[in-house]
Amino acid sequence: MSWTEIVIEVKRDQAEIYSDTLMEHGALSVSLEDADEGTEAEQPLFGEPGIESKETVWERSRIIVLTPTDFNHAELVEQAATHCGMATPTFHLRFVTDQDWVQLTQSQFEPMLIGKSIWVVPSWHKAPNADVLVLELDPGLAFGTGSHPTTRLCMEWLEENPPLNKTVLDYGCGSGILAIVAKKLGANKVIGVDIDIQAVHSAEFNATRNQCDIDFFLPDEITMEPFDVVVANILSNPLKLMAPLLSGKVASGGALVLSGVLARQADEVAAAYAPFIALSVWQERDGWVALYGRRSLQIP
Repeated sequence: MSWTEIVIEVKRDQAEIYSDTLMEHGALSVSLEDADEGTEAEQPLFGEPGIESKETVWERSRIIVLTPTDFNHAELVEQAATHCGMATPTFHLRFVTDQDWVQLTQSQFEPMLIGKSIWVVPSWHKAPNADVLVLELDPGLAFGTGSHPTTRLCMEWLEENPPLNKTVLDYGCGSGILAIVAKKLGANKVIGVDIDIQAVHSAEFNATRNQCDIDFFLPDEITMEPFDVVVANILSNPLKLMAPLLSGKVASGGALVLSGVLARQADEVAAAYAPFIALSVWQERDGWVALYGRRSLQIP
């Protein structure tokens, strides 16, 4: 089957209602873009990581409407406009070539080297060689395939500080990638925690695929503590709120590694943990940092 995209430009106050109405009148899907993308008038719409932008449409929005090729495109555009009480906008068509969408999607994800010897390999690829640490991991619903700088920073810290025979807590585990790395680097016991049950299930699936014995829980289900290493790749605001919780899960002499923190937020996150553990920037990449510190040894 082949498809055709209807490309329509509308004003800010028309974008959302017109998009919804197009769907009601038979569009297969509708997406919005900045009509000024690539020009000096381009208008980025995003807020702080973890904080949704208040803006959802652009001053001039481009609506991309997916329809079957044999659809009456002009009638759809006109009927939806009439329903919204607006003049019928001009539009043009773009034909979508039929292709193997699974193959196209898979081609966008190649094996990825992280650190010195950690390879994240999608299931449809073969590992580069047998002398590296390989994680078989496919893109999915839970965050974390190693592509984001914050995930890379945590993985590289674990690689440089192998938790051999130690206990590790991955708080905010997402796909389970950090827990799996820790286990493959020799950790004795690894626990993953996430507030999203979908992430817990995804992490369990990925751990099994990688032949790693790891337990994953929701926050109120975890009982084991403290840990030799605690890793949390979340965001600065929840990290600050969880300072007493996460610090309390670090064993005497143990390590705490935090990421998901912008470089400009490092001092305020470190200040939240200062009463418990002194943290400093371990590394920075692309505007993100990993903070690291050790809990003071408690002498009996």
